Amino acid sequence: MAITFYAAANSSAVPVACALHELGVPHERINIDLASKAQKNPEFLALNPNGKVPTLVVDGTAMFEALAIVQWLGDRYGVEKGLWPAFDTPARLTAISWTTWTYVTLAAPLHRFGLAASQWAPAELRSESHARHARTELQHLLGLLDARLARQPHMLGNDYTLVDSLLANMLRYAAIVGVSSDMHAHVRAWLERCYARPAMRAEWG
Repeated sequence: MAITFYAAANSSAVPVACALHELGVPHERINIDLASKAQKNPEFLALNPNGKVPTLVVDGTAMFEALAIVQWLGDRYGVEKGLWPAFDTPARLTAISWTTWTYVTLAAPLHRFGLAASQWAPAELRSESHARHARTELQHLLGLLDARLARQPHMLGNDYTLVDSLLANMLRYAAIVGVSSDMHAHVRAWLERCYARPAMRAEWG
């Protein structure tokens, strides 16, 4: 199977890069210079009309969206590696739920917070009250994670999986934009374990 991975450092492609690293999947990596707008070239837009990374081309068929790519990698390569649950197992239902939660329920207020609080956001979008509201929602969601991780060391139980990888990468981004997990001891300890993994160290430095 021929796999080409279009990526960029410190971008939404990092969770896919970590998954490929964890799984040991052979692939060609092509780094896109986002500053030069190479992702808007017609050749790239033919693969991903959104003009964004990550993009994964599998035997000539392009995939986009980090969540979809990681879920596919889990199904294709993760089961035999013990990093993703087998189809039709209860754990796989949980894996799909929490990975989707990461990119829907958690990502939505995180995006709102970034727009309202970031110095890089347009001035007309910044709002202290909107940032405060989003931060409150995010801390509530982190509390849900903390309660889960109080019962077990990783998201699916005793063992690290791609669910942990995907979620930890999202929380790494959250920390960069100013959302702290420090109030949640179990989340903080879990993140330390996740960040110590070679795949995370390789991509985040």
